[in-house]
Amino acid sequence: MNKTTSFSINKGKPIRCKAAVCRKAGEPFVMEEVQVDPPEAYEVRIKILCTSLCHTDVTFWKIDSGPLARFPRILGHEAVGVVESIGENVDGFKQGDIVLPVFHPQCEECKDCKSSKSNWCSRFADDFLSNTRRYGMASRFKDSSGQDIHNLFYISSFSEYTVVDIAHLVKISPEIPVDKAALLSCGVATGLGAVWKVANVEEGSTVAIFGIGAVGLAVAEAARLRGAARIIGVDLNPDKFEIGKRFGITDFVNSALCKEKTISQVIREMTGGGVDYSFECIGLEPLMEEAFLSTRTGSGKTVILGMTKDILPIRLGSHDILRGRTVCGTLFGGLKPKLDIPIIVDRYLKKELNLDGFITHELGFEEINKAFDLLMEGKSIRCVLWMDR
Repeated sequence: MNKTTSFSINKGKPIRCKAAVCRKAGEPFVMEEVQVDPPEAYEVRIKILCTSLCHTDVTFWKIDSGPLARFPRILGHEAVGVVESIGENVDGFKQGDIVLPVFHPQCEECKDCKSSKSNWCSRFADDFLSNTRRYGMASRFKDSSGQDIHNLFYISSFSEYTVVDIAHLVKISPEIPVDKAALLSCGVATGLGAVWKVANVEEGSTVAIFGIGAVGLAVAEAARLRGAARIIGVDLNPDKFEIGKRFGITDFVNSALCKEKTISQVIREMTGGGVDYSFECIGLEPLMEEAFLSTRTGSGKTVILGMTKDILPIRLGSHDILRGRTVCGTLFGGLKPKLDIPIIVDRYLKKELNLDGFITHELGFEEINKAFDLLMEGKSIRCVLWMDR
């Protein structure tokens, strides 16, 4: 029986499959058999081919109180899959399509989606607590006892099958290797977009990157392609310095070795007054302040990409802002998923974009707890989990 025939048999019916379920904050994942309901209107059920781990998954895995602490839960939001079945009112997708689920929505209908000023979706993006985009807390996942399992970012890719709203789904070329494609559903695309769409880095610029993970390396790659003259990477882990060179990083600052000087002081001395652009890719408030202070007076621009766990305020001197520095934040690097991801895929296929080096580990899906350990220990940039391995 081929895959298409198998998909047709399951159309409109629940599917039972394996999923990595988190029962309690911070506890190891449990591989369970779950039920995945068929898609409702405007939804697509997809078979996950592979998924990767992002630090944001770790953040939500650790949250043990407040409205974001919802368990049992299926995490995961960086993945690539194939369409198994579609619900009513779904246009542009068909069974067998290779698709990328993306945490940031694009409804294509609201005022902001139609505007070129940002990638915000005023219809959907303000709600990040529901289990389904159009049906509130109704869940498409149930465990063996019939209990609902909570979703993450309307994707929940740590499951062999998942249901995704079309506002979160992008059809991509089947020519791109699926492991490379998975990188574009969150971290790598965020870094690329931040340079190309938000900062609009120009040739000859100086750039500082705070945090040399997947997002930071993508920032470096995008800045390299824009012709940045100097790209400074800031990180505590010296092992990442050699990796960074492959993506265009020219200088390194080990923040643990700055001694009596602040990171921003070191960078300003290195560059004769500060960088043109800084990117904070970790999500730590003190580093956001240092990134801002590392930029050049009069014209420096700071882009904040890191997601903080505690949502604490940052302190920026009004005098520093008055003198011409600017700071902004962005989700998904300012990219409109349905418009911009196919362009990035095309650049990769034309060998204009380097996606090699981001994936440092590959494991089978059932080794997900090992993958989390590698990420938290700083040993992996991106670990890809293969569903059929």
